[in-house]
Amino acid sequence: MIRPRIFLSARRLGLGIMVIAVLSACANLRYYAHVTHGEGSLLLQRRSVSKVIADPSTDPKLASRLQLSQQARRFASDQLDLPRNRSYTYYVQLNRPYVVWNVYATPRFSVEAVPQCFPIAGCVAYRGWFDERKAKAGAEQLRRQGYDVYRGGVPAYSTLGWFSDPILSSMLRWDDDELAGTIFHELAHQNIYAKGDTAFNESYAMFVEQQGLREWHRARGESIGDDHAQAMDDGFTKLVLDLRERLKKLYASGVDEEAMAKGKQREIEDFRARYAAWRDQNWPNDHRYDPWMAQPINNATLLPFGLYDQWTPAFAALFKQVHEQWPRFYDRVRTLAKEPKSEREDSLRALLGNE
Repeated sequence: MIRPRIFLSARRLGLGIMVIAVLSACANLRYYAHVTHGEGSLLLQRRSVSKVIADPSTDPKLASRLQLSQQARRFASDQLDLPRNRSYTYYVQLNRPYVVWNVYATPRFSVEAVPQCFPIAGCVAYRGWFDERKAKAGAEQLRRQGYDVYRGGVPAYSTLGWFSDPILSSMLRWDDDELAGTIFHELAHQNIYAKGDTAFNESYAMFVEQQGLREWHRARGESIGDDHAQAMDDGFTKLVLDLRERLKKLYASGVDEEAMAKGKQREIEDFRARYAAWRDQNWPNDHRYDPWMAQPINNATLLPFGLYDQWTPAFAALFKQVHEQWPRFYDRVRTLAKEPKSEREDSLRALLGNE
C-alpha cells in the first residue's frame, strides 16, 4: 500500500543541496567543509549491493530488503523511464538513524521559508547537516535571530546525478513501499530539477513516487492502496494547509505585532481543536497524527506540507493529459522547469483548473 506521509518533515528533503553546495565557491567555508566531509564519508563506505547480498555474513533480513531494492531500481528504469545509472546499486551502513538533518526557518510572522541559496542549486527552503549536533547548533542560531525554526531527520537525499547515490541503512527503517518509493522519488530528482523552486521539484518527485508505487504494485499483482490511510492523510494535509492560509491572512492583515502574536497562537490552538474534532468524528480509533500534533507548532513546522503537496495534483492532471505515458510526461515537465517561475506557476494553476 502507499504509506501515508505522517512524517513529511522527517523524510528525504535533501535535493542534493549538500553535494551541489560544495561545488560552489562561497564564503561559508566551514559549512561546505562539513558537507564535503559528510558526502565523502558516504562515498568511501559504499559497498556493491550484489556483494552485500552474496556475503554469507549478511543478515538474511537485510539481504531480502536489498534484493527488493534492486527489483525496484530496475523497475524505475524499465517501467518508469527514470535514469539508468549506478545510483542505488551500492549500500552504506550508517551508525545513526538519519543521514542528514534539515533545518527550516521562517520569519516570526510569515509562512514563507527563509531561503538558503547556492549558485548551482538555486534557493531551497532548508539547510542540511550530516551531524545532528551541528544541525541543532544551526537551528539554535536561527532561533536567537528571532526566526521560527524546525529541525527534521532525513533518511535519504539525491545528489541530482553528481554521484551514484547509495541505498542507506536509514532507508530500510520503514516498510517496502517506503524503500521503493524513495528510489522512485530520488531518481525523479535526478531526471528533472528546476533551480530555486523547491515546491515544484518536490511536488513533481512526490507524484512520480506515488504513481510509480501504483504501477509497481499493479505489476506485482498486489493491492494498490489503503483507502483509509490515504483518505486520512489527505484530510490531515488539508487541515495543515488551511492553517497555513489562515496564518498567511493574519500576517498580511496589518495589525500590530502584539495582536499578531496573539492571533498566531489563537490560530494554532484553534487548529489543534479542529484536528481533535476531525479525528474523533472521522477516525475515532486512529491516532497516528497525535505525536505530530503534540510537538510545538510554528510557521516552520508547516513548511514541508506545502513543499510536497502544493502542485502534486497538477502533475497528476498532466499525467492524464499525456495518456499516462512517462516519456511525454517528462518532456512536459522539462518544459515547465525551463519556464520562469511565475509562468511555471501559472501553468500549474491551469492544470489544477482542468482537473
